[in-house]
Amino acid sequence: MNTRIPRRTFIALAALLLAAPLAPTAQTAEAAEAAEAAEAAAHVEGQLPSGAAYLMDVPESWNGTVLLYSHGYTPAGAPNSARNAPDDATKTLLLGQGYALIGSSYASNGWAVTDAVPDQLATLDVFTGRFGPARRTIAWGTSYGGLVTTAIAERHAGRIDGSLATCGLLQGGVANWNSTLDPVFALKALLAPGSDIPLTGLVSQSAAADAAGAMAGVVTEAQQTASGRARIALAAALHNIPGWNNPSQPRPGATDWDTQQANQFQAVMGLVMMPAFSWRQEAESRVGGNMSWNTGVDYSTMLGRSPLYKEVEELYAKAGLSLKGDLGTLNRAPRINADAGAVQRMGRTSSFTGRLTKPQLDIHTTGDGLIPVQAENAHRRAVTAAGSAPLLRQAYVENPGHCTFSSAELAAALHTLEDRVTTGRWRGTDPESLNSRSAEADSSVPARYVSYRPTPYPRPYDLAHPADGRRP
Repeated sequence: MNTRIPRRTFIALAALLLAAPLAPTAQTAEAAEAAEAAEAAAHVEGQLPSGAAYLMDVPESWNGTVLLYSHGYTPAGAPNSARNAPDDATKTLLLGQGYALIGSSYASNGWAVTDAVPDQLATLDVFTGRFGPARRTIAWGTSYGGLVTTAIAERHAGRIDGSLATCGLLQGGVANWNSTLDPVFALKALLAPGSDIPLTGLVSQSAAADAAGAMAGVVTEAQQTASGRARIALAAALHNIPGWNNPSQPRPGATDWDTQQANQFQAVMGLVMMPAFSWRQEAESRVGGNMSWNTGVDYSTMLGRSPLYKEVEELYAKAGLSLKGDLGTLNRAPRINADAGAVQRMGRTSSFTGRLTKPQLDIHTTGDGLIPVQAENAHRRAVTAAGSAPLLRQAYVENPGHCTFSSAELAAALHTLEDRVTTGRWRGTDPESLNSRSAEADSSVPARYVSYRPTPYPRPYDLAHPADGRRP
């Protein structure tokens, strides 16, 4: 059980976890016109007093709207550069449509929300000082940047007119770290019960790397047996990792449990390699302790709510294992307590009240294995409890992977949000309208909006619910 994973495998899995958006396709006339217009943009780079870099692109025919882009999670130690769009194709398309694009690097990497929000607002100040007030300001962000965007929407609504969160970490920080704990807790309890692999309280990045390597070895070895594969599927279900979660994977049939599990194994390895240990350690260092727990959690109930329950049940039967017995083992395993101060600090900076005062549109891919689509359910729960439901709409793109939207799908969402800002009412948030708008933006790339409603998030935590505020 002490198999270690070579460094090149870590790097390959990290690349899989942080997969790039869809490859570009041949340009249509619309895309070519957008590229020509983008070439006329003013390009500005600079540095904020915090040390964060900023990046601004303003087209010659600026339409008066500035898009404040919050980028996704950048691990500690990785290059820290400013970004003002999720990818080059989207950047070219939006500049061609007349939008000004701005964004910062944030002053630090990692769980940097306390740097990200002020740095983004400071970037907006610099833009205004140089180019004048925008007619309209839209905050938007990708992945972890969706959390930053929603924090701006809740806490600094006076600075923006609306917000667009794409594949966002909208369950908030506390809920995220709880649901990151659950699968590795199950892996340890069922696959390596006698090991000393620490799941929380990681004292350094070196300790986190050692723990990740040990757990990755356990999971890799377990994948070689039917019983191990069943238990990995159980762990995946606790995080709602879908059976098709990367565009490079084969798409399994509805009852192709083996292919689903093989696909989930890749995502579980990605979870072990990055968020569960390395990223957790960095986040713990910011809040001064462990901000997650599983005291009082009934894993039988949690699995029963998962859309993956049938897969787990079938794989357990195929392996000749007792699912009830393993759930009993999980529920009897020694639990992990949180540091109350760390929970409070994480909640204060990174969890949500749900109190929106400006319209927000969320979009998510249905096959996201890093931030499962159920995060949208958690956000809707918070917004509904706060009485802000009329200001929120959510839409879904049928595609595997994290943030694998086409540039046209992103443009369609933006235009739909702008309509809400302009008219004061939502219209065209149905899949047919969004797909039509996508085709208008660029018919050469996919338009895959579908009717979809995610199942409940495994363990929601938001500041609109008094019970959540009292935990752990």
